Amino acid sequence: MAAAAAAKKLLPLFDRVLVQRAEAITKTKGGIVIPEKAQEKVQKATVVAVGPGARNNKGEHIPPTIKVGDEVLLPEYGGTKVILGENREYHLFKESDILAKLDG
Repeated sequence: MAAAAAAKKLLPLFDRVLVQRAEAITKTKGGIVIPEKAQEKVQKATVVAVGPGARNNKGEHIPPTIKVGDEVLLPEYGGTKVILGENREYHLFKESDILAKLDG
C-alpha cells in the first residue's frame, strides 16, 4: 500500500524506474545479529513506478520492458536514492541500468 502511495507522489520520466530494495538480512538462522557494516548490499528490488519509456530518433516512445510489480536485479552501485512518505527509501534507475528481471 505504501509503495502505491509513493508511486502516486513520484512518476518517473522517460526510461526511469522507481524501485524499492528488498530488506537486508539482519539475523542469521541461528539468531546471531549481523552488524550493519557486515550486511551485504541487497540487489533485489520491486518495481514501484515506471516512466513512459525512452524516445527514439523520430520522437516516438519506446515502451519499457519492465512493469510495476516486477522483481528486478540491480547493480551493486548506482541509482538515485529518494526518500518519500514515512521515511521510506526508494531508488531511481534508468531502465538500461537494471541487470535482469526475476521470474517467479
